[in-house]
Amino acid sequence: MYTKKKYSKRDMLKWTKRETRFFIVFALIITSLYELLALQWIQLPWTPIALVGTAVAFLIGFQNNAAYGRIWEARKIWGGIVNNSRTWTTMIRDMITNEHAPKDLSSDELLKEKKTLVHRQIAWLTALRYAMRQNKPWETYTQSKDHKAWGEMLNLPELNIPIEEEFKKVLSADEVVYVMSKNNKANAVLSLQSKHLKRLKESGHIWEFSFLS
Repeated sequence: MYTKKKYSKRDMLKWTKRETRFFIVFALIITSLYELLALQWIQLPWTPIALVGTAVAFLIGFQNNAAYGRIWEARKIWGGIVNNSRTWTTMIRDMITNEHAPKDLSSDELLKEKKTLVHRQIAWLTALRYAMRQNKPWETYTQSKDHKAWGEMLNLPELNIPIEEEFKKVLSADEVVYVMSKNNKANAVLSLQSKHLKRLKESGHIWEFSFLS
């Protein structure tokens, strides 16, 4: 069972311990050579340092702006997914009825249909987050020991729990087999949703105007 692990600032320092040690040792060596052994020739004039520092500052500024733009874009998309999921649940709750159906379903049957559609939305979100956690060919962070240790410390469910186990919580056995047989699992879940909505529309349990919504 997945349990969220809390981590402290000390744990975060472990992520950059190799870089921190390198720069500490490097600074100690330079300082010792300059102060203790009086090797004054290793000092650099301020002009090239200021010139390079200004150029680096511009580059870092552009990179920070680009990174922030991507983060903000992802934040807006995630906010849209959250709002649409809430709207979807509300619409499913209120628009699946016997009002326009030639054959009525019992309250339990209607509730089962609603739960299936809502749970399938959760399955789509599960497929999406697992897809986002997949390693890309150009990513090299998994080759670093520090990054591996950091990932283990975070205890990410997408890396520790098979997606099939997550699907079993919200999908039927037949649906799990179908989705797992597809490469694009999120799209497979949407396909199941579309077929389900079509069936409810044809049976009259979703009114045509509600179906359009």
